[in-house]
Amino acid sequence: MKAMTSMTAVVKAAAGPGAEIDQVEVPEPKGADVLIEVAASSICGTDVHIFDWNEWAQRHILPPRVFGHEMSGRIVATGPDVKDLAPGTFVAAETHVVDHTCRQCRRGLYHLCENTRVLGVDCDGSFARYVLLPAENCWRNAPGLSPEVAALQEPFGNAVHAATAGALKDNAVAIFGLGPIGLCAVGIARAEGAAAVYGVEPNPYRRELAQRMGATAVLAPSASTVDDIRKLNGGMGVDVVLEMSGHPVLGIGDRAVTLDLNDLVVTKGITIYGIFGRRIWDTWERTSGYLSTGKVDVSPLITHRFPLDDFQEAMAQMKSGRSGKVVLLPNGG
Repeated sequence: MKAMTSMTAVVKAAAGPGAEIDQVEVPEPKGADVLIEVAASSICGTDVHIFDWNEWAQRHILPPRVFGHEMSGRIVATGPDVKDLAPGTFVAAETHVVDHTCRQCRRGLYHLCENTRVLGVDCDGSFARYVLLPAENCWRNAPGLSPEVAALQEPFGNAVHAATAGALKDNAVAIFGLGPIGLCAVGIARAEGAAAVYGVEPNPYRRELAQRMGATAVLAPSASTVDDIRKLNGGMGVDVVLEMSGHPVLGIGDRAVTLDLNDLVVTKGITIYGIFGRRIWDTWERTSGYLSTGKVDVSPLITHRFPLDDFQEAMAQMKSGRSGKVVLLPNGG
């Protein structure tokens, strides 16, 4: 790698809305870190929160911070303690940097580490020409994956972890919220042999994407949504519900929620799973299997690509509601 001292990056420079393109120092890999030349980095809802400077971002981001975390790229340099990764290796990032010492890590539940540091939140991220990552957080990509699809393994893994928490095969599945994670879940449910996949989403652009991902039927939410799904499903309710809207029903919304456990859960014998992140590395293995074999095709979800310098336009497209995954290409391509 030719020595470089500065690079282009998207920086949350100060507390407040917005972000800017700036020149920052190229990080140097020390210890067990690797330096990755970023090939593709997609914009996540978390990045929108950081850009908008919502309440979550105000609690979690200490500017200045290079943000972005869904990424793929090639290793260009390694720290002296890295033994099993070499320059040129095409990798994606597991974005949760764990401590290995807390109770959850000792149980092997690394995705629930009590002291997790998140790429692009607690340390500088991938909206840049280069990003620093612990070697142990690198996932070797399967041959044949494009940089954009390889970058999508991180959010796709969230959908894998959530959608496969229970049985999907031969079951009727309803997915509430057809953002990128919900759209991924449509493909996963189809790949797992669900009897039917019903999507519920207010955005017509994303309803169309859900149809391209293989949904049986897609509805706009209304007071009659439950009855509408029953009619589509032969008068029966569904077997599996995936709440991926972030609306204050389940999920992580903007405020506390109220749920009638008696009528909606206990007397129906319903099992509820709270899902966070991905299992490291089990979910990555399953994710790679779906994508590298073509079992799930995520190409319909990648709707826009921008060079890093056009970040403002890319973010505006992401916030317009007329996009699937918006991907930044920091080094061209």
